[in-house]
Amino acid sequence: MRRDIYQAIADPTRRAILSLLAISAMTPNAIAEHFGSTRQAVSKHIQILVECEVVKPQQQGREIHYYFNPQKMKEIDKWLETFRKLWDDRFTQLDNILTDL
Repeated sequence: MRRDIYQAIADPTRRAILSLLAISAMTPNAIAEHFGSTRQAVSKHIQILVECEVVKPQQQGREIHYYFNPQKMKEIDKWLETFRKLWDDRFTQLDNILTDL
């Protein structure tokens, strides 16, 4: 079963991992140091992120470094764009009503 980007961001730990990797590529051990859970638990989160293609692994010698894939996040941005337009329209309507009061 192929996971999607929404599954990647559904979990707060995975969102935190994405935030770390957006700054710099990291090894699993370096990522795990930022969390109070086991390296194995963090590795499961990383695996889901890889399956969703929001994180890309790259072998460097004996270590694997994980990189953030910003292109994959564009799917979320595209989906949210519809809602941004709706919210902007509604806030404009609310501004107009409040101005008239």
